[in-house]
Amino acid sequence: MDRSAALMNDPAKTDYTYLAQLPYLNMAIDELIELLEESNVSPSNQTSVAITLPIGSNRITPIEDLTLPHYPIDMIEIQEVGERMAGTSDPFIMLGRREFLQTFPPNNSLLFWVWEDQIIKFNPSGALTLREVQLRYVRQAISQAASELSVIGTINARSYLSYKTAALCAQFIGENESRAGQLEDKAEKAVERMTGISNKGRQQIMTRHRPFRASYKARGGF
Repeated sequence: MDRSAALMNDPAKTDYTYLAQLPYLNMAIDELIELLEESNVSPSNQTSVAITLPIGSNRITPIEDLTLPHYPIDMIEIQEVGERMAGTSDPFIMLGRREFLQTFPPNNSLLFWVWEDQIIKFNPSGALTLREVQLRYVRQAISQAASELSVIGTINARSYLSYKTAALCAQFIGENESRAGQLEDKAEKAVERMTGISNKGRQQIMTRHRPFRASYKARGGF
């Protein structure tokens, strides 16, 4: 917010005080969260700890649900779901995703997963053994700022948030459309650099492409 005030020619923060800027900083944070989720860059990617499902259990619920276990509170979108025998160090085996539930006789696997009613659901019969589930998901990477002392621990976010906060202040406090437009342009370039740096690093990751018929198998059978 010091930088934002300087961009508005008010380094002493006479008009653009911390209190005045704070709502606009949080609007900028909200927009950055959505941009990171949309771009699926590293600050928003997360792997959960192993989540233990009791024998016969067939779902993982949000934190407000009374049924355990719960998935992480910061989860926005699921990318992959893996399972293994509980208590082992075996690698997690990725489960196929289905659009609708279908009941199969219970065995030693959860078989598949479905995202329904904000609940991760498995074969309704559950599994015959204690299972551990690992989620790979898109998370809400940044928390709202409570004050000028709040720490925003996202690498390379400072330039974007400075320009975006200043742009919003220029538009809605100063009512200076010209200044707001110039600052918005700089904010867009800053977030392009931020996501570009992250994507450049991800290009070094080798991935194994699935066979052409993998999506069909995920929908149809095992």
